[in-house]
Amino acid sequence: MTDLYLVRHGATEWSIAGRHTGTTDLPLLPEGEDTARALTERLRDADFGLVLTSPRQRARRTAELAGFPDAVVDDDLAEWDYGDYEGVTTEAIREKDPGWTIWSGVTPGGETPEQVGDRLDRVIERVRATHGDALVFGHGHALRALAARWLGLPVAEGRLLKLDTATLSVLGFEREQPVVLRWNS
Repeated sequence: MTDLYLVRHGATEWSIAGRHTGTTDLPLLPEGEDTARALTERLRDADFGLVLTSPRQRARRTAELAGFPDAVVDDDLAEWDYGDYEGVTTEAIREKDPGWTIWSGVTPGGETPEQVGDRLDRVIERVRATHGDALVFGHGHALRALAARWLGLPVAEGRLLKLDTATLSVLGFEREQPVVLRWNS
């Protein structure tokens, strides 16, 4: 059975500031590039049958610096479309919508959890059809949602899985049950 390795992109100006970054195509900060390069050693000995990346430059650059310049762009790995909340922090959103979260709130002009789940289910289908392990480069909320869907849970359960920039996580199986093998390392 295929293991799925997840890499969240390195740090950007907005990820450090806590601003929702979906469609805005920001570059990595120098420290984001450094942490992406540091992934090379951790991934060097792995043999992947499939390597995918989000179309956003922060994910593509992380893939390149981690040693996977030929990662295939998959639009389904794009970050959540935050609509009117693009570039806004959770704290600022909560000034108008107390208690709001991406997992349970309405995102005006953006994607619903169901739409995100549909995209990520297609990624999972593609990965599970692969011979060998798979590696994906993506974004915080989308990868958390991907992990929830891998486990057979609703997208909203991604709220339970904090994910830092330039980290490596691994999803797989114990017997036939989808599980988290490693998270946020």
